[in-house]
Amino acid sequence: MITVAALTSGKHVPSSRFRVRQHIESLLHFGIHVHEFIPLISKYASFQNSRNSGKNREHAPSPFTLKKSIKIATRIPGLFGSWTSKITWLERELLPGYLTIEPFLKTPYVFDVDDALWLAKPYGSSTAKKIAERSAYVIAGNTYIANWFSSHTKNIKIIPTAIDTSRFTPRTTAANQDTEQFVIGWTGSASNLGYLYDIQDVLSDFIKMHNGAELLVVSDKTPLLSKIPSDRMRYIKWSEQSEVETVQQMDVGLMPLPSNEWTLGKCSFKMLQYMACGLPVIVSPVGMNNDILSMGNVGFSASSKNDWYDALEYLYKHPGNAKELGNTGRLVAEQHFSKEKISGELAALFNGLV
Repeated sequence: MITVAALTSGKHVPSSRFRVRQHIESLLHFGIHVHEFIPLISKYASFQNSRNSGKNREHAPSPFTLKKSIKIATRIPGLFGSWTSKITWLERELLPGYLTIEPFLKTPYVFDVDDALWLAKPYGSSTAKKIAERSAYVIAGNTYIANWFSSHTKNIKIIPTAIDTSRFTPRTTAANQDTEQFVIGWTGSASNLGYLYDIQDVLSDFIKMHNGAELLVVSDKTPLLSKIPSDRMRYIKWSEQSEVETVQQMDVGLMPLPSNEWTLGKCSFKMLQYMACGLPVIVSPVGMNNDILSMGNVGFSASSKNDWYDALEYLYKHPGNAKELGNTGRLVAEQHFSKEKISGELAALFNGLV
């Protein structure tokens, strides 16, 4: 049995859930036992520090230093866990933008990266470089990430984020076949709502011109979409329990992105969620989105306002063709990104390290 200590970012952090946690059970079938060490405080969490009073204040640690120290302290069990395991699986750096206790982790370790984390302030680039140089492998979520790390290590394996196609499945009937509704869907964290806001104007124009069209937003924060009529926009608060059901309510899935260094590091998981649920997609042709679009006729790329509008118009008017696009997307998800396939790739990597 190969023992692996997985140091992840937090209980509800998507990269922890989908890059590591969803594979733990599958890896057991390959003789690999993964013990996940989840920090008590998510590394992305912000919280208020109690104020110091009186003359002691000038001698107290700064709020930032105190917060950073608390977060690192929650990582100590993972540090000990790495030394009692054969392999360490480090999911991103331990604190965004900083090198902390990574040099003390037992080797060999693999550095799992699914974002352009080298852009994190203040020392993201040097942190990513130092961790990569010491790692046995960098597991890169896409080609763009792999290319950046290629200057710092030769041991790089591209392994995309998996989608559990036994869980994310199409509805047995069309989502809204008994109504005239056409549900335009977007799901994602609040930090990415700005990308949806970028196409708010075209969504507003389309919804106002098409009876039954509405926007469904699934997120951890209520969106501020003032241009969308309130009676044509639904918000469902994200939860792990309902994340599949909410996507299944959609007729088309959107993934708008600007093109920049950060978004090129995106691993298109939102797109894969839609596809696994049998939805046609409309996505910005940025980074890995382009790679997936080239695997099959799964939907449309959209760069301009007219592109977004025309794609929505086509899917609205041609539900049969929309279903075919969704079926192709489902096949692509099963063939290239299923949890079973990706778990096998991870198992091969771990077996090669012992």
